[in-house]
Amino acid sequence: MTDYSMGGSSRGAVGWLLVALAVLLAVLGLVLVAGGIWLITLGGSWYYAIAGVGLLITAYCLGRGLIQAVLVYSLVWIGTVIWTIWEVGFDWWAWAPRVVAPTVILIVLLLCIPALSLRKRS
Repeated sequence: MTDYSMGGSSRGAVGWLLVALAVLLAVLGLVLVAGGIWLITLGGSWYYAIAGVGLLITAYCLGRGLIQAVLVYSLVWIGTVIWTIWEVGFDWWAWAPRVVAPTVILIVLLLCIPALSLRKRS
């Protein structure tokens, strides 16, 4: 039986994969927050700082094994799509660099739902 436990020191393989994804999202979030703050000081878009905070919250929830990680990231993804429409309109080629990576992350998180839902309660 696979151990979906996220609490304590015993983590199954799935638990460690969730933690690895959380670490990746935390690193990406820190980069976006730092770059976003710099962009704000230059008078640019607030999107990156806000999205970075969303990634950090997602990473925290994911690291704790909380299903809310999917909800938080879904809001980040929706915000990304809205920002993309605002910035480039419906020029589909201009969408690729803005939404492809976030969409891949969303798909990965959606695939994590069973592990988040089935984790053992301590």
